[in-house]
Amino acid sequence: MTENRLLLATKNPGKVREIRRALEGVPLKILGLGEVLSGLPHRERGKTFSANARSKSLFYSRKWDGLTLAEDSGLEIEALGGAPGVRSARFSGRKPSDEKNNRKVLRLLRNAPAEDRKARFVCVMVLSRKGRVVKEFRGEARGRIGLAPRGTSGFGYDPLFYYPPLRKTFAELAPGVKNAVSHRGRAVLQLRAFLEAKKKAPSGELPGRAMARR
Repeated sequence: MTENRLLLATKNPGKVREIRRALEGVPLKILGLGEVLSGLPHRERGKTFSANARSKSLFYSRKWDGLTLAEDSGLEIEALGGAPGVRSARFSGRKPSDEKNNRKVLRLLRNAPAEDRKARFVCVMVLSRKGRVVKEFRGEARGRIGLAPRGTSGFGYDPLFYYPPLRKTFAELAPGVKNAVSHRGRAVLQLRAFLEAKKKAPSGELPGRAMARR
């Protein structure tokens, strides 16, 4: 059944790994764009994480029959007015990379004291089917930007993002530990609860789907 297939509308292998790991045990066949619609690009034009996730989810949900999950996430630094924000992946300009993005953040904050290095990771996920939004989920993780990269796990800004409750950067955390406290992990936890509630619904219909049709 197509409802038992979930397309992760991202080409980022790190995101695919984290979401698949967080949804282990949910009876869904989880596919990435590379397995289904690799030659069909979508350009992000939104000014918010929610707008980007929604447009991407709807775009790909019209191209196949299963469920589609799109997410947009990024780093917001207080001292930089919320930057890099929705431009997190391309913050360093042409031909961006994780290393270049991290270097730019450190350069911009080189004279900032600890109290001015507050930051948060934000993740917005949108679940859609056949051109209709089913549900939106949001997760956040608050911390601060370190003085230098630490750790070799994770991806993106993880080596810079220091998480005070665990006294480590996200890149120093084991994958399972990071999933339990990260912005993406918290959003997926809501998604998981939603999908599990769907299993228990008498009709098998997705919770909130009737509402999404209005």
